[in-house]
Amino acid sequence: MDLQQEIYKSGGFANLELLARQVVEGFISGMHKSPFHGFSAEFAEHKIYNNGESTKHIDWKLFAKTDKLFTKRYEEETNLRCHIIIDNSSSMFYPEVKQLDRNNLNKIGFSVLAAASLMQILKKQRDAVGLSIYSDQYEYYAPEKGSERHHQMLLNELDKLVTQPRQTVSTDSFTYLHQIAEKLKRRSLIFLFTDMFQEDKDEKELFEALKHLKYNKHEVVLFHVVDRQREINFDFDDTPKRFTDVESGAHIDLYAENFRDTYTLAVKEYFAALKLQCAKYRIKYVEADVGENFEKTLTTYLVERQKFAS
Repeated sequence: MDLQQEIYKSGGFANLELLARQVVEGFISGMHKSPFHGFSAEFAEHKIYNNGESTKHIDWKLFAKTDKLFTKRYEEETNLRCHIIIDNSSSMFYPEVKQLDRNNLNKIGFSVLAAASLMQILKKQRDAVGLSIYSDQYEYYAPEKGSERHHQMLLNELDKLVTQPRQTVSTDSFTYLHQIAEKLKRRSLIFLFTDMFQEDKDEKELFEALKHLKYNKHEVVLFHVVDRQREINFDFDDTPKRFTDVESGAHIDLYAENFRDTYTLAVKEYFAALKLQCAKYRIKYVEADVGENFEKTLTTYLVERQKFAS
């Protein structure tokens, strides 16, 4: 491993699986203070035995401790199929972060940890999860499964996203979202993590691709990953700076203060248009700020899972 690779490797998560578990455990422990207290049972490894059900899977050891009947939940009892899609283009690696942790994230780091946390919940619930990663090519695909081996394989792929050297690549959401949609034959809950930076593609075409994901009665959640402080509020000090498009290499030199009002208005209008288009196609739009915690992401999952199951 050369020096460049070693530096980049050091910027990844120390232990992605442990960190995801901590995020989920912290979220669950705080649920008793939230309107979602009733969801806590969703995370149990067992389900309450109902009269008339087969006694084959009753956990008698748990009965001896609690004097209550529970049945074990197995992989074949999967209630949900979930597919996570991550945009891995160069713009997702903004801002530059030397060492990722849950309080210091760029957009790809946020997406990876959020995905790993969702996988942790899905694992607890014995649900099946798949993964797609794209940029200017379809980099990775794994179908929905619920085994421990599959879970570890997906974690490994997620870890690679933040530890491997990154080349400058653009985004081709239009092409690869269509390809992903073709692979998802069975009804699934789909989570897409992207910053919606798309070069040389008409916005209408991009939403046609998102619309394609709605086929086969899939439910789609768009997590619009942003650095609100910099990308929306344009919060830079008033010194001359060079702003570079990490995907095209184009750049411009300017004083942030001179353009802040114009920039923030344009971004506000763009976000409003995105939300309107998502509403039109019945896609759940969620702004995911890298400066916030994962409560919004995991709460969205709970709400959408309930809707999906109903």
